[in-house]
Amino acid sequence: MDPKAVNGNREKLKELLTEILLLEDQEFRFDLSRDEVETWDSLAVVAIAAGIEETFGYHLTPAEATSITGVSAIITILERNQINFMET
Repeated sequence: MDPKAVNGNREKLKELLTEILLLEDQEFRFDLSRDEVETWDSLAVVAIAAGIEETFGYHLTPAEATSITGVSAIITILERNQINFMET
């Protein structure tokens, strides 16, 4: 697996979520949960789903979109669909 692709995907996801959720870089964590972010509401979920499709080319199903509980859940969904975030 290409480490540059893995790091690039992590950076792309971070940029996407900090923009949509109005977070400062230092506020973002890969273990951040939806409950910790006041701006992570239903409209943000729609924006995140659209951003994932635009950024990673993967269309979240409605069930996937509504099941997202945090950043790690997004990564899990994307990795199940061959978009790599973790080095193996």
